[in-house]
Amino acid sequence: MTIETPPSSTGISVLLADSKQMESQLLAGSLRHRGFEVLSCRSEISPIVDFLQGGSADVVVISCAALYSTAPDVAMVRTLHLMYPQIPKVCLMDIENAQLAVQAFRSGARGLFCLENSSFQLFCECIERVHRGEIFATNQQLSYLLDSVCQSPCMRVLSATGATLLTSREEQVVALVTDGLSNRNVANELGLSEHTVKKYLFRIFEKLGISSRVELVLYAFHHGSPQPAAQIGD
Repeated sequence: MTIETPPSSTGISVLLADSKQMESQLLAGSLRHRGFEVLSCRSEISPIVDFLQGGSADVVVISCAALYSTAPDVAMVRTLHLMYPQIPKVCLMDIENAQLAVQAFRSGARGLFCLENSSFQLFCECIERVHRGEIFATNQQLSYLLDSVCQSPCMRVLSATGATLLTSREEQVVALVTDGLSNRNVANELGLSEHTVKKYLFRIFEKLGISSRVELVLYAFHHGSPQPAAQIGD
């Protein structure tokens, strides 16, 4: 990451939450050189909340490196967004990660920045743009979001013993019906005929022991849980 940029003045206060001390010091010093007011803390929910309760920040920059696992978790970003929705948040990634990018924006992040092969000037632009109320994302990150939009949601429905009751396609139908879509719209979403959707619904009704769409919505509300979007297909 290149950090050779001329000084400027922004007056934007930034809370930099990064548990990697060397990286945090480097970023904080470079941001101050560019005119940002910077305070730092660990990339954990408690110190971030402690700071925001006792002070203020125009933008919170959160390192997501500590969140990496086989399934990246950005619950901390979501918690901060619910507590402080007025403060824009930027997530820092070490490398491009499609799953993390989608989860970050769904959790309330306004900007997403990958440190690998990016300029410091672009990082400053990211902070300035989210401070102005804009969204900051690269074309690659936007493609991740578009891909997720083009997938169909699922509603996982389990029996009292925890067994899966429906097929993946049936779960997609349930999710769309509970979202209020008509049979025609469900058919269009899944690339099926209305007749096929009706057959799926009859099969779902039989499996769940219900007889109407209203009962299905109520059943899903009490016994179902939304699942990550799944690629449309049989």
